[in-house]
Amino acid sequence: MARDTEGIGRRKFLAGGAVAGGAALLTGTGLALPDAAAADTATTAEPISTVTPDDKRYPDMVRGYNQRWVGSPERVCLADTTAQVQSVVQSAVNAGKRLTVRSGGHCHEDWVYNSDVDVILDMSKMDQVSYDAAKNAVCVEAGSQLLNVYERLYRSWGVTIPAGICFQVGVGGHVSGGGWGLLCRQFGLVIDHVYAVEVVCVTAGGTAKVIQATREPNDPHRDLWWAHTGGGGGNFGVITRFWFRSPGAVGTDPAELLPQPPAEVLLLAVQWPWASLTKDQFSRIVTNWGAWHADNLAPGSVNDHLFSALWLNHKSSGYIGLVAQMDATVPDAEKVLDDFVAYVTDGVDVAHEAMTAHMGEMAALPDLAAPRRMPWFQAARYASTTNPTLNDPSLKSDNKSAYYRTALPAEHVDAFYAQLTRDDFSNTTANVQLSSLGGRVNALAADATAWPHRGAAYKAAWSIWWTDPADEAASLGWIREFYRSVYSATGGVPVPDAVTDGAYVNYCDIDLSDPVYNTSDVPWSALYYKDNYAKLQRVKKTYDPRNVFHHPQGVELPTS
Repeated sequence: MARDTEGIGRRKFLAGGAVAGGAALLTGTGLALPDAAAADTATTAEPISTVTPDDKRYPDMVRGYNQRWVGSPERVCLADTTAQVQSVVQSAVNAGKRLTVRSGGHCHEDWVYNSDVDVILDMSKMDQVSYDAAKNAVCVEAGSQLLNVYERLYRSWGVTIPAGICFQVGVGGHVSGGGWGLLCRQFGLVIDHVYAVEVVCVTAGGTAKVIQATREPNDPHRDLWWAHTGGGGGNFGVITRFWFRSPGAVGTDPAELLPQPPAEVLLLAVQWPWASLTKDQFSRIVTNWGAWHADNLAPGSVNDHLFSALWLNHKSSGYIGLVAQMDATVPDAEKVLDDFVAYVTDGVDVAHEAMTAHMGEMAALPDLAAPRRMPWFQAARYASTTNPTLNDPSLKSDNKSAYYRTALPAEHVDAFYAQLTRDDFSNTTANVQLSSLGGRVNALAADATAWPHRGAAYKAAWSIWWTDPADEAASLGWIREFYRSVYSATGGVPVPDAVTDGAYVNYCDIDLSDPVYNTSDVPWSALYYKDNYAKLQRVKKTYDPRNVFHHPQGVELPTS
């Protein structure tokens, strides 16, 4: 924890800032607020809710889902409209207040909740989903949670966006960081369907300004739209809403403007007991799974309709597991799924069985040992709510990530096996999840959006949870040692090369900035953004020249 304390100390001199998408009103400052009526003329909002330390709600409002991070702000404010957002940003700039923003509360690091923050802006009340005829797109406010968005889109128009799995994740940070989910191989990333974004920015003169940026080639603010397609939250302004319309969509019927998910899907969940796995058998499962994704990287085959996650748990959990979803409306869908399982298990003489154990954040799914056919929305609800670990409000956690372009090299598999079978460590939540990319995710060029990892076949995500403060040192020690051992040949991090492709900005990791843990010559910015970083810096200079919106791994202003 000494490293984190030093990091907070380095931030003490920074004045003002915001993270992710949202805003609030700073009441009682005595400052004149701008006329923001033009930003939101259609909405008459109730007076803004403000929570201060003497309010019984305060302890619940100064923390997110990772209980490592707790703030102590002067107040927490909840905005209803863009007009209120513009007002609070102006007030914060005038007063020199340190400002951070909560969209869904799932930030892995202390970008929102830290000892420097004066005001936390909570986006929870900005959660509307509607069709906007003027833009011919579906408008989603930045505080909306994913499952609510899915339900509204599907029940209203039979469409969806290919976003994340956890039902409580907020749209503001998830989308701006390049969110992925179970339909990504079939429909691409959620950012591939963003038509426009509304952002409250601050000019060089200190004026809060509402800007709507679209992907239209002649839009003077198109670069601001681009920056929010994977450039991360909290970098350029306060995101208040997104508009979604798929490229190439025609007509004005909302049912035709976004992807229509399959009517039914097949869900499969199996496990293998650690007690029966040799190192060779473990290596075959992991290598085969990665090789399938590398072989099916390009879009255009029936395998685009299949997504899977391989859960590699520490042996104290008893099992490793595989979860897969297949579009059941595709001809011979059962055979496609069976062929995938056969590929993964080739050369493995340990039979898989029903998934009776939890896998990382996912609950046991014992009824899915044989593929189960389910209506799509019921499957989406099932997958997104059966994650008790992730939604346990008592837990602290740490996370790391990497993208892979190939199957795991043998030396990486060896490091995985060594760390997952350690006898001097025990935590049933400790795991690495390998999850699908490729397919339609890889249909775009690396610079078409700000998310640059279009050549990645899959993502690796390390996670560990604990409750007792006494377990923190061992938990952090395990995940850090694991990560460094896998990438020991490249300075402890997954540098962009022929095998790995950097890290996921939505799984922010302060260790990537620390020379103790990143001994490569590749900075955190290149791990997240690769060659797109220079353009992101130019957007930063244009739309946040005062660096009002910042955090320890925020896009930096260019030096020249």
